[in-house]
Amino acid sequence: MKRGKILKVIVAITGATGSIFGIRILEILKNIKEVETHLLLSKWGKKTIESETNYTVERVGLLADYTYDIANLGARISSGSFQIDAMIIAPCSMKTLASIRMGFADNLVSRAADVILKERKKLILLTRETPLNTIHLENMLALSRMGTIMLPPMPAFYNNPETIDDLVSHIAYRTVDQLGIILPDLKRWTGLA
Repeated sequence: MKRGKILKVIVAITGATGSIFGIRILEILKNIKEVETHLLLSKWGKKTIESETNYTVERVGLLADYTYDIANLGARISSGSFQIDAMIIAPCSMKTLASIRMGFADNLVSRAADVILKERKKLILLTRETPLNTIHLENMLALSRMGTIMLPPMPAFYNNPETIDDLVSHIAYRTVDQLGIILPDLKRWTGLA
């Protein structure tokens, strides 16, 4: 990332398990002054935050520079004329994945993703489901062919994680890495001696 340029990133949290990934990404991005974040929380994303974490929806909202109601299809991020650089959906439910793939922009999450795709910007999906069925895989393949980065939050063990927080942080750092932001805390593979 070039110094002085503001990187504008949409972060969406949908209803799949793993809302902590989106939260941790927001925490990392909040500490980078050259980044501006635009937050979207789906109805079930909000429920998942409350169910899976010690965060409140209000506290998560404070991590972002801007927040939007997902029913507001007139929001500025719903237009390609608003300059945005990337979008991360963490976690990305299979419903959201299917909606994006089909261009079914019925809420601001899928509409913003549709705009990102049409404007040829970076779309990163932390897809969450297991096991995956053929529909899930075909949706991921189709979006991957359109340039979407599929980044399912799979743990890495080469960095010797000691806590769940270590696993979550590694995935969040790897996601932010996709934005071209160099993070010194990311433990990278250095090879075997």
